[in-house]
Amino acid sequence: MKKIYLDNAATTPIDKEVIDVIYQSMIENYGNPSSIHQFGRKAKSSVETARKNIAKHFNVSASEIIFTAGGTEADNLILQSAVTNLGIEVIITSKIEHHAVLHTADYLNKTYNTSILYVDVDEHGVVDLQHLESLLSENDSSKCLVTLMYINNEIGNILPINLVSSICKKHNALFHSDTVQGIGHYPIDLQKTPIDFIAASAHKFHGPKGVGFAYFKKGFGIQPLLHGGNQEKGARSSTENVHSILGMDKALEIAVNNIEKDTSYLTDLKRYFISELTTNFSDVQFNGNSAELEKSSYTILSTRFANANDMLIFTLDLKGIAVSGGSACQSGSSKGSHVLENILLEKEAEKTSIRFSFSKNTTKEEIDTTILNLKELLN
Repeated sequence: MKKIYLDNAATTPIDKEVIDVIYQSMIENYGNPSSIHQFGRKAKSSVETARKNIAKHFNVSASEIIFTAGGTEADNLILQSAVTNLGIEVIITSKIEHHAVLHTADYLNKTYNTSILYVDVDEHGVVDLQHLESLLSENDSSKCLVTLMYINNEIGNILPINLVSSICKKHNALFHSDTVQGIGHYPIDLQKTPIDFIAASAHKFHGPKGVGFAYFKKGFGIQPLLHGGNQEKGARSSTENVHSILGMDKALEIAVNNIEKDTSYLTDLKRYFISELTTNFSDVQFNGNSAELEKSSYTILSTRFANANDMLIFTLDLKGIAVSGGSACQSGSSKGSHVLENILLEKEAEKTSIRFSFSKNTTKEEIDTTILNLKELLN
């Protein structure tokens, strides 16, 4: 039985070239970057070269990149530092953000009495920018941080970050975006789109798990979450994950160099999958703007079928097809998707939703096989 992997929004397979870089680093580059001898200096130099390389992709300076264990830590570091170090009093977000943002905001509310305001989203999960502007106008006397994700990890909606950054600038608010699903797939120039903070995770663009980075615009101090080692210029204590950082650097290089080709290929593949689904399943619906190619990520397609079938994802897995019902962070949880619950009517949210997500490794033949299996299980 051929295995088909359609859960790339959860994690992507590591590129062979990335594995080679990590393997070579493990053999040759085992020094602690904090050590002053030649082995440590070599490791430190490798980490700093990777930092410079990564920074160039976003048109920022290396000093603005802080390595973390992934996107969740980056979001936590940014939000908590904004409150504890920059004096943020009001956080404006939406109820369909990743839990790395929502749960951190709840913590900040309970611990520091930070006000949390939620911008409206419509039935397609689209952020109401007029409401955002209204919330900012009403809180002009407070220091505000807007945190809205670039690409929603469950429904694939793309946030118009240029418009949001302009609105934030107009109201002197800081802007953080969880860009985990966008980095490596869409170009981001932080000079043209002045976002103050972004978060990234290497395993979303064919890099290793357990490594990512936070971007802090120059001039914003950082209050660390971890204490004791003073690494990352005091921003993040813990010995740097040298091999994975070098792997992330390579993975991002490959992704950025192939964005145009991959975008074209995967857009066509997603278009084909949508066509096959609508042809073969008259009752299929699409969550959010998932089926709008200009308004959603080419890597994510969130579908909804007419009847509730709690076993569908499990049955597909038995047939060798890996998909998700929502965010992979909730797999094994009895709770439904908070994203779908916030944008769908209760009756619609009870239907069976599946998130299919693609990578450059996904083939048309795999899509055809998936359609055949869905027809067998649903028709």
